[in-house]
Amino acid sequence: MGHGLSDRLFLAVPLTDDVAHGLAAFLEEETMRLPGRPTPPANWHLTLRFLGPTTSLQRDRILEFLDEHLAVEPFTMSFGSLGAFPRPSRATVLWLGIDRGADRLAAMAEIADVAAQLAGFEPEDRPFHAHLTLARVRPPMNVSALIDRVPRFPLSMEVARLTLYCSHLSRDGASYEALNSIEL
Repeated sequence: MGHGLSDRLFLAVPLTDDVAHGLAAFLEEETMRLPGRPTPPANWHLTLRFLGPTTSLQRDRILEFLDEHLAVEPFTMSFGSLGAFPRPSRATVLWLGIDRGADRLAAMAEIADVAAQLAGFEPEDRPFHAHLTLARVRPPMNVSALIDRVPRFPLSMEVARLTLYCSHLSRDGASYEALNSIEL
């Protein structure tokens, strides 16, 4: 990759395979024709900090800092209900919330933000909200009925690592490549 800027990088918690399979089955079973463009299950993750174009030096700094300071024990995370940004009546993003473990994810996001700032990135400008993006909706639409109808997703998973991903954009959408993982 050299010393030039690399693609768009971000720090995230990957879903375990069994939770991803379970969620895919759950969404199908709910006869949930998700509105908009559904996120492919292979791309499901919980973003902790988006970085964008990153030099190899910045990347190394971030990973070094996280290696030393990510003092979070592995924990169990459970999912909540569906929600939407900016709001259900005019949704542009449909997401699955996090119940148990949301505070731990927020703590990880805070450490990731400190790492990013020390590597020269601007501070995160919006408050962290742990969620899994299920679909992007354009133009915005009202998803209130869908949110009310769908029960909470019953599986939980062990969070044991944070992963640095690279986002590759193509005509078919984004694909994500895991570059490094840091075990909790």
